[in-house]
Amino acid sequence: MAVTGSRREARERALGLCYELEVRDLDVDVLIEQQPAPPDEYAVQLVRGVSEHSADVDALLRKFSEHWALERMPAVDRAVLRLGAYELGWEPEVPSAVVISEAVELAKQYSTKDSGRFVNGLLSRIADELRPGGTAGATRS
Repeated sequence: MAVTGSRREARERALGLCYELEVRDLDVDVLIEQQPAPPDEYAVQLVRGVSEHSADVDALLRKFSEHWALERMPAVDRAVLRLGAYELGWEPEVPSAVVISEAVELAKQYSTKDSGRFVNGLLSRIADELRPGGTAGATRS
């Protein structure tokens, strides 16, 4: 259970960092260096992954979002979706259900009342594409 708690906290911290990266338009290394308390290793791994794969992550979100331009999504939703899409595509050891559940909880906690349902639907479509049959074996490179 401790791993779940620490991963959850790492995702929460990564969400804040991803949001800050976008709002402040900073390099990921600069942002991490500016933090008063160093982020957890998994939070850094997530933020770096989202940053390094940003074009592919955003392409996935654009492909699977129905009737929603990425730029029109609330910024917090965008950050949550980027984290979730990154984990689904590039962190195969994390089960799809965990990625989606954690993202939905973050969206419910930090965004609009409809964000949880929106995040769930979009990440579920991405998971179906990247990890057919619910397996964690499919990854993107």
